Amino acid sequence: MSKLETNTIDTVSGTSTLQVGSTNTSTITLGVSGDTINVPSGVTINNNGTQTGFGGTNTPNFHAYLNGDQTLASDSATKINFNAESWDTASAFDSSSNYRFTVPSGQAGKYFVYSTIYFESYTLQIQNTKLIFYVNGSSTGRIAGRNSYNAVNLSQSVIHGSRVLNLSVGDYIEVYAEFGASSTRTIAGDGTTGDTSYFGGYKLIE
Repeated sequence: MSKLETNTIDTVSGTSTLQVGSTNTSTITLGVSGDTINVPSGVTINNNGTQTGFGGTNTPNFHAYLNGDQTLASDSATKINFNAESWDTASAFDSSSNYRFTVPSGQAGKYFVYSTIYFESYTLQIQNTKLIFYVNGSSTGRIAGRNSYNAVNLSQSVIHGSRVLNLSVGDYIEVYAEFGASSTRTIAGDGTTGDTSYFGGYKLIE
């Protein structure tokens, strides 16, 4: 095997393309473990082939849902007991007791979280519906829902909200909901598809 030692490799005068490798080349290695390869500002890297090992994946990620209805009292923020999961890549969502996502070891960073809460229809008016993401037991702010009446005076509300949260290892996220009415209300669950009332999220690639 030959060895080339130099400080600069440049194109010959009159050409703008530098080719490294040929039809006999199978692998080109740049640097060794611990080296830094700098790409200067303004440089464009074009990829016309297959790339591996670049970027990352949005993991951990999860999607939990309410498998069956849950009754809520009025005028009080209540945690939604998402008791089933469509997926949970890091086994970090507790769907059996605490109904929360906890940031696993080595996975601190920014997370996008989302939730939809569906209040079932009632003949009595429902108002001031809100969805709230809690981090470590504290509210991150209320997200207002949209309330409506239909032709037969049934009141219903669907709330969808999301947040980008900067989380540390061990931080946990829960979803709460509240409303104003003269009696209890029911959050609709879904025992099959998990697309009625749900809570999910994923780590953002940085």
